[in-house]
Amino acid sequence: MADGTLKVGTITTSSGSGTITIGQSGETINIPSGTTVSGAGANTPAFEATITTEQNPSASTDTLINFDNEVFDTDSAYDTSTKKFTVPSGQAGKYHFYLNICIGSSANSGLAQCQAYIYKNGVKTTTRAIINTDSDGNGRYYGLTITTTMDLSVSDTIEIYGKGVLDSGTVEVRTDESRFGGYKIGA
Repeated sequence: MADGTLKVGTITTSSGSGTITIGQSGETINIPSGTTVSGAGANTPAFEATITTEQNPSASTDTLINFDNEVFDTDSAYDTSTKKFTVPSGQAGKYHFYLNICIGSSANSGLAQCQAYIYKNGVKTTTRAIINTDSDGNGRYYGLTITTTMDLSVSDTIEIYGKGVLDSGTVEVRTDESRFGGYKIGA
């Protein structure tokens, strides 16, 4: 058969069910840049949110972090008013989440500990990041990072909470370098 371009609208099996194979062992399937992939391999829903205004929560108190700005949200699944990601209808499965949050004190070396947690359905999970600074004099701000994969059902919610334990000053959650996002993995 000669090389060429096959142009079709839909490819199905003759029976309407079964397996369709594209390519064979040793071949590369190319999906050009700019192509939108939808369906099983699309890694959607996907979202990312940032913080637009510095937050000053009470010391030693788990506080919902104000991720109030959507960078992107493929399925309108992240709500900036509630700061929650909610699994959309028909989208149960494995999700990968990532978080970077900058927490500190208004005073030099004023932070004794900073924490960040993922809450699922309003309950703190064991997925967390904690830094014990013990007034180490190495800085006022610390970056906490979390990456995790979770099995989620339709309507499950995910939120980010943080906490700063102080020696002095007030807790500050910074806008710079703070972002929270996630996406569904595969089908």
